[in-house]
Amino acid sequence: MEKVNWQVEGMSCTNCALSIHKYLEAEGVKNVKVNFMGGEVSFDVNGDVSTDKLQKGIRSMGYNVHSPHDGHGHGHDHDHDVKGLLRFKTHFHRFLFCLVFTIPLFFAHIIPVHIHFLMNPWVQLGLTIPVYLVGMDFFGRSAIMSLTRGIPNMNVLIALGATAAFVYSLVGTVQGDPEKIFYETAATILTLVFLGNWMEDKSVETTQRELKKLASTQKVMANMIAYDDKHQEQIFPVESTKLKVGDLILIKSGEYVPMDAKVLWGEGSVNEAIITGESVPIEKKMNDRLIGGSILGAGTLKAYVTAVGEESVMGHILRMVRDAQSEKPPVQQMADRISAWFVPTVIGIALITWAGTYFFTQLGFTESLMRGIAVLVISCPCAMGLATPAAIAVGLGRAARNGVLFKNARSLEIFKDIRQVVFDKTGTLTTGHFTISAFKSFIDEAELKQIAYSLEKYSNHPVARAISAAWKTKEETRWNSIEEVKGIGMRAIGKDGREYVAGSFRVAEKLTDDHAHNIYITRDNQLIGWIDVADDIRPEARNVLALLRQKNIKTILLSGDKKEKSEAVAKILGIDEVVAEQSPEQKLEKIAAYNAAAPTAMVGDGINDAPALARATVGISLSDASQVAMNSAQVVLMNHGLKNLPLALGLGRHTYLTIKQNLFWAFIYNIVAIPVAAFGYLGPTFGALVMGFSDVVLAVNSIRLKFKKVI
Repeated sequence: MEKVNWQVEGMSCTNCALSIHKYLEAEGVKNVKVNFMGGEVSFDVNGDVSTDKLQKGIRSMGYNVHSPHDGHGHGHDHDHDVKGLLRFKTHFHRFLFCLVFTIPLFFAHIIPVHIHFLMNPWVQLGLTIPVYLVGMDFFGRSAIMSLTRGIPNMNVLIALGATAAFVYSLVGTVQGDPEKIFYETAATILTLVFLGNWMEDKSVETTQRELKKLASTQKVMANMIAYDDKHQEQIFPVESTKLKVGDLILIKSGEYVPMDAKVLWGEGSVNEAIITGESVPIEKKMNDRLIGGSILGAGTLKAYVTAVGEESVMGHILRMVRDAQSEKPPVQQMADRISAWFVPTVIGIALITWAGTYFFTQLGFTESLMRGIAVLVISCPCAMGLATPAAIAVGLGRAARNGVLFKNARSLEIFKDIRQVVFDKTGTLTTGHFTISAFKSFIDEAELKQIAYSLEKYSNHPVARAISAAWKTKEETRWNSIEEVKGIGMRAIGKDGREYVAGSFRVAEKLTDDHAHNIYITRDNQLIGWIDVADDIRPEARNVLALLRQKNIKTILLSGDKKEKSEAVAKILGIDEVVAEQSPEQKLEKIAAYNAAAPTAMVGDGINDAPALARATVGISLSDASQVAMNSAQVVLMNHGLKNLPLALGLGRHTYLTIKQNLFWAFIYNIVAIPVAAFGYLGPTFGALVMGFSDVVLAVNSIRLKFKKVI
């Protein structure tokens, strides 16, 4: 299966996304994800399905399709418009064009002194035709395409309402009956809806702003280093998107790091706030890694590119955010189901309004028609479709800006229910920067160090990294095989066929009663030494735990370390419950039990935490965690610590609260507005204006999430 990612222009609401989703699934592709706000479409396809055919199919629906390789990748600023035969760049240009013709029509009916020639129905027809053509070129084409795909969108309502007013007025003109002429209604509906759509586009664009800032760092100018025939160094500018792995680059003070790289020469301080949310300079020297999108604050560096595009750290982040935005949390599924039936329902209500007013009142055909049209144009299915994506876009954007990555939108919603947080100890509550505090060798000391280094160099565990860094040697032991056993440690078979193990007390529990040490080393099931390491509590841990207690969230320490050490850390931090000396299997069982009692978040960083992170209601990993732990978690804290854990929890809760507020407004607006229009309290003209503002209200409420206090 091949993964396909496209940028699709023209999706203006969730019904557009549903149409594309339905079409792709009918063509046999798998794992379809459509994000109408970001304009992204992704799916898995095998060799039996032609992607060219799929592109043509989407284009036949009125959308423009671009792959990331044709210069229209993520971050390109598109106008999300369905392109018609009449080429207008944006809804605002359509609005301005229509406004020129609508103003004379509108004022001819409201100013006290009538301008005689504007009252001529044929003049009014001439002024209305350009507006109607532009309106039908957009709304009409979109409506027909949505109907052919079986998912009618809001433009069906607008096209029906404007066409009814225009055709009725045209009949009145031909019959010479001025009582039937309402050209200004048709023109004003189309003009004001174009204005509303433009305001909606701008509002949606604002909700995407933080994500666009992240994406913009992927396309900067880089100083590429090359060598001429005389091996003289030449430096020339290239776009960062043109770089390849292995290219040499020069980074000057104040410049962006164009792509992930490794320092070859020089020293400097780098601001990684784009990733971590913290503007604290980090010193970099030879062999240190640089993250694309960070800024070199001082110094000059030469480096070679280690990852580009979606393989870079920023690429991974953007892909995770896009995937999270494309997913539909449970709260949105109900709104989607209602949206799918909304347009047919409104058309039915409009027909009932017209028929009821005409047959059961004395108001006549004209007033009945105006009420039916008002019902059509005041209804807003887009509001229900926009409620969830707008809030999620802002929530994900603020989170990403502050170094919190949500891998799926479901995690944002689930945080509202979290009642307890489980922490691993080593590398999570503690810094994970260990130093060897004591050791004992029962063989030659140099030989023990060599064996310990040769075993631990293959592990990513913080204790193992400390030992391998402290006892690094060129005279390392060679292995026939070596593996990391979860919850135990490293096990290897030497060239001489002997078995070596470095791990927790479980390794030596049958060999000694002394369980007070961190690492035990055995050879052929004989204890040959032990090692103690010292670790410091993370400086931010106290504040984070205090904030959780203020929110009445229970805190639990679940560790594989010794009971005495775990209880000492818990006492310092004020943790409610301690469960120590747990294997990965036991951690998994504990997390399952905690989940059964109450929704539980698990924070961890090691390989042995991965199963528990996956089992927890929400798994949270630190950015310097093992790759397995990061893959198992739904949330990653990118600032190398716990500092943003309360922010992650708070954003989850407040994003869900914003979604509920948006959905409440969307439903209440339609529940109130449709009867108001049906009973004649609001005409089609003002109905179109009110409808345009309904989406803006949702977007503004969502944008509040960027600034409101969530902790």
